Amino acid sequence: MKSTLQVLLCLLISITTASATSLKGYVYDQKTGEAIPGASVRLEQTDKAVLTGLDGSFEIKHPPAGSFTLKVTYLMYKALSQQIIISKEDNPTLKVYLSESKDKDLSEVIISSKGDGSTEKAARRIEQKSLQLVNVVSGRAIEVSPDLTVANVIQRVSGISIERSSSGDGQYAIMRGMDKRYNYTLVNGVKIPSPDNKYRYVPLDIFPSELLERLEVYKTLTPNMEGDAIGGVVNMVMKDAPEKLQINANLAAGYSQLFIDRDFMSFDASGINHKSPYEINGKNYNATTSDFTKGTVDYTTKHPAPNLVGGISIGNRYFNDKLGVLIAGSYQNNYRGSNSTFYTTQVVSTDKVSSVIKEDERQYSEQLKRYGAHAKLDYVFNKNHKLSLYNVYVDLNSLQLRDSKLVDFTSEYEPEQGNAKLNYATRTRLTEQQIYNSTLQGNHQLIPEKLKLQWSAVYSSAKNDVPDQNNINILGVRENFMDRRTYAPAIGDAYTRRWERNTEEDKAGYVDLSYNTMISGAKVEFNAGGLYRDKQRSSFYNQYVLTSSNPEALYGRDFNKYTEINWTIKNPTGSVDNALTYDASEKMAAGYGMVTLNAENFQVVGGLRIEHTDQRYKMLFPAAELRPVGSQVYTDYLPSLNLKYKLADKQQLRASYYRSLNRPGFYEIIPGTGLIQDDYKEKGNPDLKRATADNFDLRYELFPDGNDQLLAGAFYKKIKNPIEYSIQADPTRPQDTYYLPGNFGNARNYGLEIDYIKFIHKFGIKANYTYTHSRITTTKSSRYRDSNGDLKPMSVEQSRPLYGQSEHIGNISILYKEGGKKGFDAQLAAAYTGPRINTISQFLDNDLWQQGFVQMDVSAEKRFKNNLSIFIKGGNLLNTPLKLFIKGTNPNDANATQFDNKTLVRNDYYKQTYLLGVRYKL
Repeated sequence: MKSTLQVLLCLLISITTASATSLKGYVYDQKTGEAIPGASVRLEQTDKAVLTGLDGSFEIKHPPAGSFTLKVTYLMYKALSQQIIISKEDNPTLKVYLSESKDKDLSEVIISSKGDGSTEKAARRIEQKSLQLVNVVSGRAIEVSPDLTVANVIQRVSGISIERSSSGDGQYAIMRGMDKRYNYTLVNGVKIPSPDNKYRYVPLDIFPSELLERLEVYKTLTPNMEGDAIGGVVNMVMKDAPEKLQINANLAAGYSQLFIDRDFMSFDASGINHKSPYEINGKNYNATTSDFTKGTVDYTTKHPAPNLVGGISIGNRYFNDKLGVLIAGSYQNNYRGSNSTFYTTQVVSTDKVSSVIKEDERQYSEQLKRYGAHAKLDYVFNKNHKLSLYNVYVDLNSLQLRDSKLVDFTSEYEPEQGNAKLNYATRTRLTEQQIYNSTLQGNHQLIPEKLKLQWSAVYSSAKNDVPDQNNINILGVRENFMDRRTYAPAIGDAYTRRWERNTEEDKAGYVDLSYNTMISGAKVEFNAGGLYRDKQRSSFYNQYVLTSSNPEALYGRDFNKYTEINWTIKNPTGSVDNALTYDASEKMAAGYGMVTLNAENFQVVGGLRIEHTDQRYKMLFPAAELRPVGSQVYTDYLPSLNLKYKLADKQQLRASYYRSLNRPGFYEIIPGTGLIQDDYKEKGNPDLKRATADNFDLRYELFPDGNDQLLAGAFYKKIKNPIEYSIQADPTRPQDTYYLPGNFGNARNYGLEIDYIKFIHKFGIKANYTYTHSRITTTKSSRYRDSNGDLKPMSVEQSRPLYGQSEHIGNISILYKEGGKKGFDAQLAAAYTGPRINTISQFLDNDLWQQGFVQMDVSAEKRFKNNLSIFIKGGNLLNTPLKLFIKGTNPNDANATQFDNKTLVRNDYYKQTYLLGVRYKL
């Protein structure tokens, strides 16, 4: 890897090497003063010609001395010819100003060009003209970045860090220190449901990034936006129909360094039954071992096939440009994984810091198949009426095998002699997640330039299916430093087969009416509208527990593979009395009024939004629960005000206030024990309240050129009843602990953001930094011994940051961009995420923290004149691990891995990934 970085460094240095004699200059728009990238600069009577860089600069190397004509041309602008005299050295820097062409045909091209939302210039324009605070990642920036999914793209945005999956890929966005639960996700401005089995938030790794025209992140709200966003809003704007025929296709292959260094473990998922024996045969059916296929426990080990990534999009307009059509598809088949060491901890007696009681070495092998399809039709009846139909379908299939070996430090552990008790566990899991959205939209100018009607009819669905998940435990022993498997347990949950499934369906209607008028010389727009959404959710859970029918069966003598073990079913009818078997609904009605006032240098956007929520649940198989049926009904009044003041032609100041909320997920308010995870049991809280927040923002914005910007701002959030998870003891059975949600009084969150983009000729830098500080005070448990020496619990108030909030996060990307059909783009990107709380403990000073880390990625693309290009992408170049720790160490703990006065709890390594591909553009 060092040699790879050295080659890239040498490449960048060689690119920057310039001759001592050159002709340099800049090309600007005469009217706006903005730089014009991609303009043609030619020295007549010579073969010297170049294109301007992203800052409008050009450099002609080794020009001959003498008098020449410099000709500058650019589409939509008048060509300019200028006589210049070139000396052998010390030529002055030229400044060339182009004026727009008055030709009618070119004027039409200008309109078309401004409608292209995938360019960097369009992204900066949206940020500048938006009614609220927004950051935009252009489609072109996404295309040349190292990122293949929306989750990885969004980490480049200021104020955002990401939460990763067990394979190391980004999965969820944490915005301004607010956990993923405080955000919502849109597709083309329409809210979509979540396939998650418990929560509302959408896993962003399900979306291939190449389907996007751009990615918008809204950090403040206006009244016409849904109010469920204390952190912010992610809007995926899908590719749109172009003005003329456009074809874009790519195909790439790659590999993960992890599976060069070790084998990939897999299983046969082809015979998986998507329904449990209970569903197939009825609730009174007693399952037998023949009802369970053996393919899911028949493991193989080998090096995987190369990763494969491909996509295509085709678009055009027909019938005199009235009908626009765009079809796009994406396919990704990636083999990912990690090597992990996990330490189980326990607070013992009056110890301040947990003691490590077990060590678990885990290997993850995961095949991820990601499908995406997007289609858009739009028909322009005339300049006043337009219809659009969007359809988006994304699908993520995960085949994951986790193999682990656990060492018990509490019993028969003799490290000097190399003796210990072991437990081997292997879990296989197929997860299928799907999201579908279909939106029919209408735009109608009822009175041209005055009265406008917009409406949307939306159907969306999401699905999460985890059929026949297997988890097998085998006892083992370490003798004289040699490890081996022994027996399959005949007690406990030695072997489980689990079915989980949930579906969510949304039917919604949106309507917006706007009226424009002039009042005292100022342009005023009145908006009113609302939405109604009917959400229906269904969830199913069923688990079978098996034990060995022969406790004396010995590994290596009586069985050599898991498929050879004889099992007995402890619960032949299955277990469905779980909080994850339920039906739920949510009906939400909202209305708003909004006024936008545009004066010469001032813009005001303000109004009120009202949202009424009726959320209900019904447990289908309650196990002596006191509240198997429940509901939450409430109304929220959400005012907002956005101010924008133009300081100068390219400078402006924004100020914003808005009130927002965060609703509990369905699973979170259902009582009873839910999933039994690896290290804890989950439980719902029917008394969980929604969180509300008052949000304040102030931002200075400078847009010096078309692609450059400087954004500097501050934010403050006052949050009432924030929802966070903690591990808590059961009030009636203190020996049982649960991981459950709760409201934790009040919290505050504030910070600073700086976002900087600057291009100098062909080189550019994109950098952002965010400082975030949050504080919340919650009750923790501690222990002491009374005068009799008895161990007693006590409650202590402790302040800490919000879950998932890093004090410092930042991004920096070094870019090289050479325009034209034979151009070259390169990018080296690094993202830093500071320490943050990963898991909240019930005990004082025992929260699990994630160590700060730097993720570094690289990408490059070389274009050729025949519309082809080749590209490379490299991920996680530094092999950055995920490390979890407890602050402090236990002096009596000789088994913990300790560093910098911290106790290591988890350590995951993912290794590097490489991708090489070809792209075709017409």
